[in-house]
Amino acid sequence: MTRECAALLPGVCAALADPRQPGLDDTCLEKLLDWFRSLTWFDPTVELVQENPCLTELLSSVLALPDPSPGILSFTLQLAGILASSESRFQLLQQEKLLGRLFGPEGPRGSAAWEDASVRSAWLKGVHSMLHHLPALHCLCSTGGMDVIFTLQGDPSLFVASAASQLLVHMLTFSLESETSKALSTKDCDWPGCAQLIVEHIKESLQSSSASHIEQSLKLLSSLFGSCFGSCYAAWTEVLWSDIAKQIESFLLEETVQAQPLLANLLLNVARSPAFCGTEGSFWALVTSALEHLTPVQAGPLAVGLLKLCKCPQDVRIQALTVLLQPMDCILRAASQPLECAGLLDESVSDPATVESLLSSKTSCAGLLCQTLTHLEKLLSLKHLRVDLPCVSLLHSLMTILQFCNGFLSPASPLGSTISRNLINCFRVQKSALDVLAALSEKKECDTLIGNLFDVLLAYLQSPNTSPTVLKKTFQATSKWLVHLQELSSSSSQWPQTEKILEDVLVVLQKRLCSPCWEVRDSSLEFLTSMVKCLRDQKEFRQCLLSSEVLRLTENLLEDPESYVRASAVTAVGHLAPIACFAPDSPVTGNQYNRESIVAKLQEILSTDSEGFPRRAVISIFTKWLREGCTGQLEDTEHFVSRVIQTVEHDLDWEVRLGGLELVEVFCSQTICQLSQCPYAPVCSAAPSSTPQNELLQVFCRAKLFGFLFGSLCDCDKPVGQRACDVLVGLRGRFYPMSTLENPQEIEDSPAGRGIAWLQRTLRQGSLAQNFPVDGDVGVDFQDPESMMLALGAIDLLELHDELNKSSDHVEESPQSLLQDILAAVGTIEDNEVDCY
Repeated sequence: MTRECAALLPGVCAALADPRQPGLDDTCLEKLLDWFRSLTWFDPTVELVQENPCLTELLSSVLALPDPSPGILSFTLQLAGILASSESRFQLLQQEKLLGRLFGPEGPRGSAAWEDASVRSAWLKGVHSMLHHLPALHCLCSTGGMDVIFTLQGDPSLFVASAASQLLVHMLTFSLESETSKALSTKDCDWPGCAQLIVEHIKESLQSSSASHIEQSLKLLSSLFGSCFGSCYAAWTEVLWSDIAKQIESFLLEETVQAQPLLANLLLNVARSPAFCGTEGSFWALVTSALEHLTPVQAGPLAVGLLKLCKCPQDVRIQALTVLLQPMDCILRAASQPLECAGLLDESVSDPATVESLLSSKTSCAGLLCQTLTHLEKLLSLKHLRVDLPCVSLLHSLMTILQFCNGFLSPASPLGSTISRNLINCFRVQKSALDVLAALSEKKECDTLIGNLFDVLLAYLQSPNTSPTVLKKTFQATSKWLVHLQELSSSSSQWPQTEKILEDVLVVLQKRLCSPCWEVRDSSLEFLTSMVKCLRDQKEFRQCLLSSEVLRLTENLLEDPESYVRASAVTAVGHLAPIACFAPDSPVTGNQYNRESIVAKLQEILSTDSEGFPRRAVISIFTKWLREGCTGQLEDTEHFVSRVIQTVEHDLDWEVRLGGLELVEVFCSQTICQLSQCPYAPVCSAAPSSTPQNELLQVFCRAKLFGFLFGSLCDCDKPVGQRACDVLVGLRGRFYPMSTLENPQEIEDSPAGRGIAWLQRTLRQGSLAQNFPVDGDVGVDFQDPESMMLALGAIDLLELHDELNKSSDHVEESPQSLLQDILAAVGTIEDNEVDCY
């Protein structure tokens, strides 16, 4: 603790204990507790309390209050726990008889203040902080604290109940760490004292007739096995599981038990423990039983979790996959009578009638399918799935679901008709099914259904009933499958089919680009951009695209009334331009889509659009073009960059200005590569006057880069200043080896040197005028190569870099500032002494 903080702390403690003072903001108190946590974490000695007696005085004063406010009492409980986290400070506070009065029977837990949930929560947090040594653990157990924690497990406040459960997990783990003195024999073991109390409490609660007690213990067990206990104490995990396994099994078989939904999470956490790495044993038999007896909704999370485990036995893994596929199998079988294609499953894990019943119900059908589809999407995203998914049948089932949802399939079976009615226009299921459909595009075995698949996708793209959100998902899935289709056509004789599909997609896209709904226009442009990114190297795609009306319609949307659409149109045009009008052999004729027109339109948007999104999109596209070499020869690029930065340097949107700096950085890098003989060689010798160096400086000065960069150093938005400084530091490293930096004292005699000295002082003050002064001796000519060479060598850019990269709260949120703010809030110091922020 600093001397300044130690001087302020007594006043803060006195103010906190004064009932006449107004209650402090909870945020201030939390920050104060965080400060004490950091102090005690790094220093476990007793000196903190001995050298600051105001801390124990605060605890005593609050305890002496007849009716302390819940906020101050909660703060005091947490502070006491933090201070007592080391054994030496614990013993000192025990001698003062403070801990018993705070955490024992005579403390708040026996008073009216206990009715406030924040006090109960603070008591638990204080105990949790304190329990890092055995004396605290023994003290708690001997004063009835365990019974309080067990009771708080069922607290009506979820925050309190959760804190109690977390505390019990910590206590059991800490007890095993600290109280076990000999190696464990799983055949004959005794739990250490505190752990024994917790384990007996769990076993008694599981055998209780109270559903709430059972639920609390199952939640506690789940947290316990999911914590480091389950992974670090394999032998104890096995012992605990052997004590409760029979009871857990009985819950699975008793369908009336309300605790069943909690069992899936518990079993999954136990399965992750190293104690059950083997494929033999009763545990996996119980998991199999759970997959059979839990409802499909309850078993789904357990099944997908098991499939992610590398150590799960293969027969259990197959059974888990079967649970997930059962609803999809039911859909497929219900779609037609007789069955036109093989189902997904040869046999079911649980009774198929259960799944059929859920899918037949309007209330449960969508929920079950959405959960199943979400799980399947997770599985498809895994790089190594240790079971084989029946991808063809799964794709068939997905197409069936999508056709049910838009009413394009009329099943003959009664079950299919019921499911179809339940799913019609169900947006939730449509979106989930399309997500899985997109994920399946990575699977090669689905190629045989690709024609039917695009029929379904095109039906969604064409239908006026497709909602904008579903349409967006359809576009995303279509984009992925188009990429797969192109890969397929390039390796086989599939081009005629591919050409027809592309033409159909582009026809639909043209229609959607003219939609009265702005979300549809926006999604259509995003889809177009995605297609161009993925397929622009395909000659056939370019031919189809450039012969359509898509380019003209996209350009028209640059003037859309909706700013999001204008921004998406800018991005789409930016990706289309390299293949439509920048390429030397561009085949576009007979329209206005040419290079000069496009560049002029985007520059107009950058300089005049009232919304930030389109302007950000323009600067991003200009940077992309520059990277890809679409802006022509060096002279053309220099003029282009100069014009752009003169526009963006006055932009009110900081992200646009930041984009301008990224453009400058790319331009500098490319120019250095073009003008240097060996762009990858390090800068050799102190030769700042060499021809390439002079030529570089002249290019950068003509492009007016330095005025933009130095002006950005003092930008009111910090990221802009940081990026500008990064660019300037990089340039200085290019022009000046570290040993040849200019001496600021030696250059001040020249007019240019005096200007650079002025610039250095101005930058240190953190502000530059909008228009840099050029009057007399203090002027800086940012287009003069000699002046800029001096500026790069003399100005301490590294010092500026450090200042700009300091966190903005390095002063404002210091402990000293916090203590001053607390004192100001209670009116004990003058305003001018406070670090107000």
